[in-house]
Amino acid sequence: MSEERDSLFAGEHSMIVDFAFDERVAAVFPDMIRRSVPGYSEIVTLTGLFGQRYATPGSSIYDLGCSLGATTLALRRQIPHADCRIISVDNAEAMTAQCREHVEADPGTIPVEVRCADIREVPIEDASLVVLNFTLQFLPPDERLPLLERIHAGLRDDGVLVVSEKLDFANDLSQTFHTDLHLAFKRANGYSDLEISRKRSALERVLVPDTLEQHRERLQWAGFRWIEPWFQCFNFASLVAFKRRPDLPE
Repeated sequence: MSEERDSLFAGEHSMIVDFAFDERVAAVFPDMIRRSVPGYSEIVTLTGLFGQRYATPGSSIYDLGCSLGATTLALRRQIPHADCRIISVDNAEAMTAQCREHVEADPGTIPVEVRCADIREVPIEDASLVVLNFTLQFLPPDERLPLLERIHAGLRDDGVLVVSEKLDFANDLSQTFHTDLHLAFKRANGYSDLEISRKRSALERVLVPDTLEQHRERLQWAGFRWIEPWFQCFNFASLVAFKRRPDLPE
């Protein structure tokens, strides 16, 4: 399937409305996120390794905010246990419709259930691994901790959560440094300053980032015993949180 190029904010008469994961965004999403989020492909691929390492036999693996299913498929290709199942959830029908198509076309054999639902209302049960890749940032800030608490409660004792997010920075110099490099990244990928400005305006009331320290603190409040940032590229990062402190090899 050919990838459609993102030009949603390039038109001379493009109207700026709050960003939404509708049919127009779904059609260009692979190109949009690749050109907008530094390290996205690496995070998705390496999330599959978390499935290989931490998915346990007979458990459920959740991809919350699955969009078109890139993380779901990375997990499916790496999880070594045939009796696991993946539950992929997104509240945008335009996303889940395409996600189902991608899952059906994939040769993997691990069962995948794609649900169009609100991740805040989906039961988390008997999970060994939960993934929130660029999802938490779209929830109202006061609804993030309750979701993490529910995830913590639904994980097995040796369960793991992966959280990937855009970051804010408390230090002004750090904020300026990372923002400047992110802008340069988008320009290098063919976005004009007008497109960048329009998309920023569309996202500013929808995507509210936290600092790395806020993420750590919230995960601790939710009950996770060991939290470790494992990837960062400019103002995008991923953390892993363990329900209990892991026994790592020497």
